[in-house]
Amino acid sequence: MQPGEDQLKSWMTEGLGGNAASHAILLRALVPLLRAFYRRRVADGDVIEDLVQETLIAVHTRRMTYDPERPFTAWLFAVARYKMIDHFRRTRQTCSIEDAEDMLFSEGFEDAVSASIDIERLLATLPEKQAKAIRQTRIAGQSTAEAASLTDISESDVKVSVHRGLKALAARIRGARP
Repeated sequence: MQPGEDQLKSWMTEGLGGNAASHAILLRALVPLLRAFYRRRVADGDVIEDLVQETLIAVHTRRMTYDPERPFTAWLFAVARYKMIDHFRRTRQTCSIEDAEDMLFSEGFEDAVSASIDIERLLATLPEKQAKAIRQTRIAGQSTAEAASLTDISESDVKVSVHRGLKALAARIRGARP
């Protein structure tokens, strides 16, 4: 399961506070996110790996420019876009404005990231057991049995936690709408 905005932000702020282990965990967790980001925009696998490494280096060396009051993933993907633009400049690749827009702003990608952030905010309002059960079964796609074995609770407790959590979220969403 990919860590969400809250977890990434937590690792980043802990790293900024001097926790080297959190910073190392963050950098490892960013690899699949960055690969997915670049895979949507670049065809060459070697270039993708180079861009991922360059972005990780930039995240490390420019980490002090991150504002903890803002979403981490927005900052991360801005760094990634700059690295991709730098790559295109270095290799003197040219393309039309429309193609550049498609490469830089893949339709739906940022929306998916925003949705993930929204989901994490909603889940943060639930008791931890309910939020964890929903993440494992509904987001990560684990079976009830798998979720139960990972959390050391019964399968029926996982089912009840998911049911109650989803019911609470539905009530919050209905209540938020006019």
